[in-house]
Amino acid sequence: MSEERFGEFVLVRRHESGHVAELVLDRPKAMNAVSSEMARSISGACAALGADRDVRAVVLTSTHERAFCVGADLKERNSFTDADLMRQRPVTRGAYTAVLELPVPAIAAVHGFALGGGFELALSCDVIVADRTAVVGLPEVSVGVIPGGGGTQLLPRRVGAARAAELIFTGRRLEAGEARELGLVDQLVEEGRDREEALALAARIAANSPVGLRAAKRALRLGQGLDLRAGLEVEDAAWRSVAFSGDRAEGVAAFNEKRKPQWPGE
Repeated sequence: MSEERFGEFVLVRRHESGHVAELVLDRPKAMNAVSSEMARSISGACAALGADRDVRAVVLTSTHERAFCVGADLKERNSFTDADLMRQRPVTRGAYTAVLELPVPAIAAVHGFALGGGFELALSCDVIVADRTAVVGLPEVSVGVIPGGGGTQLLPRRVGAARAAELIFTGRRLEAGEARELGLVDQLVEEGRDREEALALAARIAANSPVGLRAAKRALRLGQGLDLRAGLEVEDAAWRSVAFSGDRAEGVAAFNEKRKPQWPGE
């Protein structure tokens, strides 16, 4: 396993296969509160991962024992002028967008607190694996703002408009069982196993065609919110982008020869 640090607070681990990468939030003294510096590092790490054609799946994890991420760094913001806040906005927004726009499947491994922007980082992933210590929520209205890392758009896509409205308007926290029941997280695992289970899921995903994975994610994301006819056109365009690829030829050949594919990734 190799490691690369992006700034002080973000670490990227590339696991032995080389096809699964771990994007690690590593600001334990602040429970991974997202400062301006940390936001820039998240963006930089995502850019590097997205450009790495060997990476087929990304897992977003935390080094803090009791928190995935508690959201924005409100201590930093307490000293901000209005002008400072406006200057910071594209920086922090860029971090959430960078996770959301990762071109490969992304899995969040959540334990402990995932609140506000922390939960929005998880929502920006394709799948959320949480252990039984997880506490999630979007409490931004309790401090005079709104979810600004995608929460007002991503949460209703998961749980529906009315359920999302109730959760955002009240700002209430949900423990792991209720979060799973309502669809805020996708898999609920035993305490302490969120990272392990997320990495195992990523390994299963990464065994598949890298060309196919990127195209499937593109079709899923671009098709959201479109009517069926338009969505099927998005799917057809994605299909055409892979139909004549080396991966498609190898996949068919491996199936017929009853062997494991050796994906060319093109």
